[in-house]
Amino acid sequence: MKTFVKKNTNYIAYLVILILLVSLKINNPSFVKSISYLSFDLYQKIFTLNKNDSDVIIIDIDEKSLGKFGQFPWSRSVFASILEKVNKDQPKAVGFDIFFTEKDKQSPDEIIKSYNLIPTDVTELQKIKGHDEIFGEQLKKTKSVTAVLGSPVPSHSNYDRKAKARFLSKGGDPKEFTYSYTYSIGSLEQLENNVKGLGSISFLDQTDGIIRSLPLIVKFNNEIYPTMGLEMVRVGNNQKNIYIEMSDIGLNRISARPYKISSDPNGIIWIRYKNPIKSQYISASSVFEGKFPDNFFKDKYVLIGASAQGLFDLVKIPLGLTVPGVEVHANVIENIIDQSFLIRNPNTYVFELLFVFIVSVLTFLISQKIKPKYSLSIFFSSLIVVIIIGFSMFLFRSELVDISYPIFMLTITFLTGLYFRFIEENKIALSNLQKEAKLLKERELAAGVQKSLFPDISKFENFIFAKNVPARDVSGDYFDVVRSTPEEYFFTLADVSGKGVKAGMYMAKASSIFRTLTNLKFPLEKIVYGVNNELVEAKFKGMFVTAVFGKINIKTGELIFINAGHESILLFDENKNYEYIKSDMPPIGIVKYFTETMVKSNTINLKDKTFVVYTDGVTEGYLKNGAELGAEGVQDIINKMTDITPKTIVEGIEKQLNWGAEKLRDDITCMAINIKNTELLKKNK
Repeated sequence: MKTFVKKNTNYIAYLVILILLVSLKINNPSFVKSISYLSFDLYQKIFTLNKNDSDVIIIDIDEKSLGKFGQFPWSRSVFASILEKVNKDQPKAVGFDIFFTEKDKQSPDEIIKSYNLIPTDVTELQKIKGHDEIFGEQLKKTKSVTAVLGSPVPSHSNYDRKAKARFLSKGGDPKEFTYSYTYSIGSLEQLENNVKGLGSISFLDQTDGIIRSLPLIVKFNNEIYPTMGLEMVRVGNNQKNIYIEMSDIGLNRISARPYKISSDPNGIIWIRYKNPIKSQYISASSVFEGKFPDNFFKDKYVLIGASAQGLFDLVKIPLGLTVPGVEVHANVIENIIDQSFLIRNPNTYVFELLFVFIVSVLTFLISQKIKPKYSLSIFFSSLIVVIIIGFSMFLFRSELVDISYPIFMLTITFLTGLYFRFIEENKIALSNLQKEAKLLKERELAAGVQKSLFPDISKFENFIFAKNVPARDVSGDYFDVVRSTPEEYFFTLADVSGKGVKAGMYMAKASSIFRTLTNLKFPLEKIVYGVNNELVEAKFKGMFVTAVFGKINIKTGELIFINAGHESILLFDENKNYEYIKSDMPPIGIVKYFTETMVKSNTINLKDKTFVVYTDGVTEGYLKNGAELGAEGVQDIINKMTDITPKTIVEGIEKQLNWGAEKLRDDITCMAINIKNTELLKKNK
């Protein structure tokens, strides 16, 4: 058992994490809901619903209206006048997203009470109709709906309120599944008796305050009420009944003819918001003054609500906007009419769990079996599949599929897989280090062999001369000259990053590749392409090579060269006019070349010119006075020479730097080419 646990620790740990994540999703605490809401909001932000007009008009209690009528609440006579003007256009229905919980203070009865007047002294005043009575008469003439709100505590204006809508259910009792409030808050009984509908304006508590959904039906004091939007549609279409279809798990569909609305088991509808339309609003003061076009409210659903800052009826919506609360109900009405509401049902929830469970397990298992770079592709592919499914379901079925939590689970899955893979790779690396320690002596022997890789160029020293002076036992610099034809020579001079045995081995690798490819007489670009890619594949972590590669024809003087991240090449003529040719390519051994066209070469003619290339051990080498030689120092050495040949240049530089210090600062490697004298020398026996 212990052996099994030890061998499969990563899988057991992952299984525990997966079970924890799935359990969190099933329990769905607030922070998990907030993760899910991210994707629900994202859908609406990306695929924002845009409309040019609407079946709903909002009469706005705005700052302009407050300036005209004074502080809120206004006299009921104002609302009566507004209703009278709206009714002339025969709207579908008129709904109030405000309460009238107290009697109008400007009514005769209230004035008598306020001033302690004796009723017999104000007989004429008592004959005047009160504002509540006038407003009630207008409500009776209108297909009007007033607001009701759920409350955990009773209100002073409470009475035995009854819903205006009649509910007919099939398949069960909806009261068992609807959101419930002990009490309700509404308007005066005198006013509610005259309206055609009572609509709930209760929103569900949201952790972040964003209104994404609301219940189509709610229960107040064991009485079912429709939401404001649903009640407006019922009243507007002259319907008495609202039909509810039930299933074993709760509500399935709610109908107010001719419209049918799918809901979740608790009667919740997810609202599809449109971008606010400015023309949908009209100021209450403008309606009061009759300043609106003829038939402006004809066959429209009219909502009366507040946008003024001081009335505090502003809410946040998924589009990232803050809008008046009345606009939420306007969107609900539009959703019902257009059938554009969003769906979030239990089947979708189960699908999310099963899908993300399967994908998470597969992603983890694959990450343990293949290379990390491929597992990254699997991870991103899984994310893309989840996103495509979520977007497709929203666009084509108006269904809300949570992609945020699945992405969160996939990310945890992937990181867990990488963590265990990292531990496994570390074990392998440690094992490799132990093996390398056993091979240390063999490496030291290899360092000796490395010294033998430098070529014997004594035959060519009249026109090509090079020298390497190692700072340690093993050099990280190298040079090579390969005679390809009697007139053509390949050459290279390079500096490996780092020092010591590892640099020497890397140098040996590069040198052997260069010599192999030049012997095949490939073009210079192909040789550099091959050397680079072989070094990349060699996997000497953190190491690279700066190098100059070249090919010279001593007959024509044509010199093709490539400077890969190396020191600037020094070129001068017989009059000692100096020119520096900078590198136009990065060092080799870092990034793999995909084509030979990535290798950039340059061509010059070397007749009457001298070509000098060296490593940074030359320019950064110390003179006897402690100063660095630098590029100017190289020029000074050449300027003092009377007999300029490749050999005198290289040995002159070496003499200045290798002056007897115990240890050189860096390897000294230098090469010079001048084709003034191309005679080959015989080798000494």
